[in-house]
Amino acid sequence: MTSYEDASPMEGEPPAPAPAPAPKKKREGVKMTDKQKSDLNKHMAKHKKAGMSLTEQRSHRMKMMGRMRKGMTVQKAHNDIKKN
Repeated sequence: MTSYEDASPMEGEPPAPAPAPAPKKKREGVKMTDKQKSDLNKHMAKHKKAGMSLTEQRSHRMKMMGRMRKGMTVQKAHNDIKKN
């Protein structure tokens, strides 16, 4: 007589894999308002006149856009970039 405790579960089959963790939800994209866009364009025009190179302009603009989408004003975003 064998007991059920002695019997091994389905020999030859690998154990079931653990369920994968749920992927992290990405932050929904927030579009800039028309006022934010016009403010950013004015800000970038000042930097262009001051002699900022094209690559510096692109980098600065992308940094500004990222912060402005989070709700910062042009001035706050610019000051935050200058700190870093």
